Amino acid sequence: MEKIAYVNGSFVPHSEAKVSVFDRGFLFADGIYEVAAVLEGKLIDNASHLARLKRSVGEIQLALPETLERIEEIQKELVKRNDLVNGMVYLEVTRGADKGRDFAFPKADVKPTLVMFTSEKDIINAPSAKTGINVITVPDIRWERRDIKSVALLAQVLAKQAAAAAGAGEAWMIEDGKVTEGGSSSSFIVTQDDVIVTRQNGNEILPGCTRKAVVKLAAERQLRIEERAFTVEEALAAKEAFITSASVFVQGVVAIDGKTVGNGKVGPITDRLREIYVEFARATAV
Repeated sequence: MEKIAYVNGSFVPHSEAKVSVFDRGFLFADGIYEVAAVLEGKLIDNASHLARLKRSVGEIQLALPETLERIEEIQKELVKRNDLVNGMVYLEVTRGADKGRDFAFPKADVKPTLVMFTSEKDIINAPSAKTGINVITVPDIRWERRDIKSVALLAQVLAKQAAAAAGAGEAWMIEDGKVTEGGSSSSFIVTQDDVIVTRQNGNEILPGCTRKAVVKLAAERQLRIEERAFTVEEALAAKEAFITSASVFVQGVVAIDGKTVGNGKVGPITDRLREIYVEFARATAV
């Protein structure tokens, strides 16, 4: 049975899901996206994702075509129509389709485009959750407003392709000698004295929803946390390293640029944070 997508008010088969060639998301990457995890048929930490969506569209003066409440209703309906048990719901909103290709915002009353679709992924039972992943480092060549979840992802595409070509699971982006974040994840290390370190929020990184939840959950359990930038050298000298995102939850990093982190295995703090996050996800799913 063909999967169902949502396009501008209609639920349609993937083969019929189309937008205009003049859509500004296609022409200019003039749009915002979100990806929410689905666990056991329910949306995970979705309020955080919708809050970030609202902030991101506000930063680029883009009005949502639906309320956040209606958007969540559509997400849930997509999950239901696709019989999705474990996976992701992708959402994209663009400034819509004008009649031509003018860089400035449309002067006419152009309605924003809203597209959603689902994909299957068993995040809980992913083998890499136990084995950990290798990461490589690449220069961070992105623009200066990385806090906006823009669909302009060419730099991340190139970083992720470099990782794939190297047989790595992620690329950590480096700027001024410090790790900013992964191609599609937030970066963490655990120091030799068990301090969890992750870069502070700002224009340099995307404010990760899973990152936010993990930091809060760790603090509630009196784990020590420092929000600051760290170097690759610090990461290689750390006891543990890991990444967070909606698509992996908490994922151990066991090597960076071919050099082993810690003992080369997923560490106990990483394992514990993954367990805590999964417990939180199940308890708060909608």
